[in-house]
Amino acid sequence: MKRELILNGLDCAHCAAEIEEKIQKLDSIQEAHVDFMSKKLTVIPKNEKSWESLKTQLIKIITDMEPDVVVGEAGESYSLFFKGLDCAHCAAEIEDEIRKVVGVESVSVDFMSTTCTYRCQKSDKARIEQEIRTIVNTHEPDVIVETVSTDKEEDRNFKKDLIRIFIGAGLFVIGFLQPETSLLGIVFVLGAYVLLGYDVVFRAVRNILKGQWFDENFLMALATIVAILLQDYREAVAVMLFYQVGEYFQERAVYSSRKSIADLMDIRPDIAHVIKNGETVDLSPELVQISDVVVVKPGERIPLDGIVQNGVSSLDTSSLTGESLERDVEVGDEVLSGCVNLRGLIEVVVTKAYSESTVSKILELVENTSSRKTKSENFITKFSKIYTPIVVILAVIIAITLPIIVPGISYVESIERACAFLVISCPCALVISIPLGFFAGIGGLSKNGILVKGSTVIESLSTLQQMVFDKTGTITQGKFGVSKILGEQKAIEYAAYAESNSTHPIAKSILDAYKEEVDTKRIQEVEEIAGHGIRIVLDGETILVGNTKLMDQFNIKYPVIDELGTLVYVSKNNEYIGTLVIEDQLKQDSKQAIQSLKKAGIKNCVMLTGDRKAVADHIASQVGIDSVYSECLPNDKVNVVESLLPQGNLGFAGDGINDAPVLALADLGFAMGGVGSDAAIEAADVVIMDDNLNKIPLAINRSKKTMGIVKQNIVGALGIKLLVLALAAFGFVNMWLAIFADVGVSIIAILNSIRLLKK
Repeated sequence: MKRELILNGLDCAHCAAEIEEKIQKLDSIQEAHVDFMSKKLTVIPKNEKSWESLKTQLIKIITDMEPDVVVGEAGESYSLFFKGLDCAHCAAEIEDEIRKVVGVESVSVDFMSTTCTYRCQKSDKARIEQEIRTIVNTHEPDVIVETVSTDKEEDRNFKKDLIRIFIGAGLFVIGFLQPETSLLGIVFVLGAYVLLGYDVVFRAVRNILKGQWFDENFLMALATIVAILLQDYREAVAVMLFYQVGEYFQERAVYSSRKSIADLMDIRPDIAHVIKNGETVDLSPELVQISDVVVVKPGERIPLDGIVQNGVSSLDTSSLTGESLERDVEVGDEVLSGCVNLRGLIEVVVTKAYSESTVSKILELVENTSSRKTKSENFITKFSKIYTPIVVILAVIIAITLPIIVPGISYVESIERACAFLVISCPCALVISIPLGFFAGIGGLSKNGILVKGSTVIESLSTLQQMVFDKTGTITQGKFGVSKILGEQKAIEYAAYAESNSTHPIAKSILDAYKEEVDTKRIQEVEEIAGHGIRIVLDGETILVGNTKLMDQFNIKYPVIDELGTLVYVSKNNEYIGTLVIEDQLKQDSKQAIQSLKKAGIKNCVMLTGDRKAVADHIASQVGIDSVYSECLPNDKVNVVESLLPQGNLGFAGDGINDAPVLALADLGFAMGGVGSDAAIEAADVVIMDDNLNKIPLAINRSKKTMGIVKQNIVGALGIKLLVLALAAFGFVNMWLAIFADVGVSIIAILNSIRLLKK
């Protein structure tokens, strides 16, 4: 299990690296990493039971090296939903304020999902939550802070906004049809302005009183009020009308993309039908316990992971895997929460609590995908904070100095140009352009059964240069079968007894081939020899089952066997008695996936395996692998990946708990069929919900497309704004075009991003 410590007061990056290096040398540590930016030490202990003593040891190491650092155990992660948050710039400001709250270890406000994720000690939660509510109320009083996300209120607000826009537009048209100097026309036009702009002006005044000047409300209010003072009533109202229409479409588009993701991941079952004392009781999935039996009717989602106890049916797994193929299940089969039962009624024995179930882990992944921000997101947030005040200052300079510098320009005209400048300078199009692109990209991948842990992963996927694969269960099916028994037939019996406690696919194939029941009472001793095989004492006789290294270790003479496949040698009382030839089948999609990866720009495809060189080379030649590392022990795989890392951005694909160290070490870890392995989900950056290797090139290609659209949004938003700003300074831009440079650009960026939601 991953453990985290917060290193308060750590202010030296070099010291952080030295602390990490010293901790990594501890024998009790499987993995350790110090993140200087977040001041967080992440460790994976080899023995979870020894955590408390290990923690004491870690604190001593840290404080000996850095006496001023105060070490505390990382707090828990909590989430709040900011209902009605529709300003990306405001979301960034709220995040900055929350970060300053005492006790907050980390925070991320995700504008796209309107979720605030923060980490703190449990004892500080109530106080910090209250402070967050105060901060949100100060910045955005209309935003409601909730512990559960809801959508219905937003639908109602959209209808109200649309009605207000239509009435305001009607008043404007009536006033516009009157003579320009008509008092009645002016009254109708100003009435339209009050109806359309009252909320903008109110928010601007409120924010000014709080010392918050440079936001879209202030810029719009100032620009239109100045136009009214210059008696350009119609232009002021037209600008406000266009602004409100643009805001409406922008908010609808953002809401639509949010809802697409929410609908996509609507896999959480509402209730579980639990059998209690012979009766069926409806409970929340969180209240169901391990070993409880739940009834799943046709058309319902399976509420928790478990094993079918009674019944036969077919399952729709598309919400987990992205594949539309049905999966038949019967008694004894494992089923995962989130799948839809299509036909017969089944009874399922629960094997995992809801918090550890597949559906819970997937939802947690999706909800936190945007919490890790890319360099481009962080840059544009910082840039917008500098950009807006600079443009406002330039607008003031234009208003004051233009009539002095350029003959023939009046102060009225220079003020109009300055107002256009102010409207253009609103930073929302810039701030929203990047996260929305990543958010939509993540949603599109989810539709295909590919979950990524944040927008930083999208960025890394697009630059992947090397791909390393574990062989068994990734390149091959992992379904082994004993194809030959060379030597005595007794070899299969001895091998079955030796492998009786193993869950490895090869062990299962041996037990399947033996077919008879294993009487474990006959076994007196069992010793696993890492990377070599197993030694047991069976009925008082010493049995060795393993590879040639095991035979060599015990000086046992064995014949050279030229067979493709995995060879399992068996000896009895230090005498060779036989060899099992075990073969694994290639996955049907392996060759095509490797070809697609090379087309996607992967320069080096590598395969790691513990198999013999002849077997590994044969499989590699069949699928088009570039480099093969055979006869690898678990540590060898780590060493190989470490040696490859300097050659370019590297991804590793594996399917089980033994792959977790390498998954964590690679630049990007892909968990294949990762829903079955908690360790794989924890360590990987990308979770492929089924075993389809073609999903890896698909993920790379879609990530490249996402990065392309993000760049288009940045260049488009920034380019149009700068161009229109330049034109405005020279008097070629009216307020209509200025509004387009604000809201219009946002809408274009949103529509461009939504393309990524297509499957």
